[in-house]
Amino acid sequence: MGSIISLWLPILVAAVLVFVISFIIHTFLPYHRSDLVKVPSEDEAMDALRKLNISPGDYIIPYAGSTEAMRSPEFKEKLNKGPSIIMTVMKSGPRSMGGSLGLWFLYSVVVGIFVAYIAGHALGAGAHFRAVFRYAGCVAFSGYSLALLHDSIWYKRKWCTTFKLMFDGLIYAAVTAAVFGWLWPAAA
Repeated sequence: MGSIISLWLPILVAAVLVFVISFIIHTFLPYHRSDLVKVPSEDEAMDALRKLNISPGDYIIPYAGSTEAMRSPEFKEKLNKGPSIIMTVMKSGPRSMGGSLGLWFLYSVVVGIFVAYIAGHALGAGAHFRAVFRYAGCVAFSGYSLALLHDSIWYKRKWCTTFKLMFDGLIYAAVTAAVFGWLWPAAA
């Protein structure tokens, strides 16, 4: 069809709407409230971790470091004794949502750019709404949802959390697809 530039309006409108809908989902709807739960004896756990002065980052306990070390009796004993933990340590202090919100919007723009690239090469100007919706929705769903499976497969995130996030991605994909179908360039 044409360049990604010719689809700048649906890219931005879809990103704005996804941003607003994600705000509504995570602020007003209750179904994500059970995604994370409180650690038993939270104060004691925080005191114990605080003493370790762990820098912000991603960690796994126990840590083997190599496939050879994973076969060692010491590592196997640590696994059996437990607990097994994958954790992200964040910087201490008040949490600011500004940076994360900005990155989320930028991510939605990037998904829109991929939608524009693939649908723009597959469909010509004046394509029917349903065809645009189908291509745009499939690409947007891939961008918002498919990689989430990775965390349940490898990092043991609760499957119900992953499926709820994928459901959100389906909503974002439908909105993106509808916007692209609505604002798709007419035939010249």
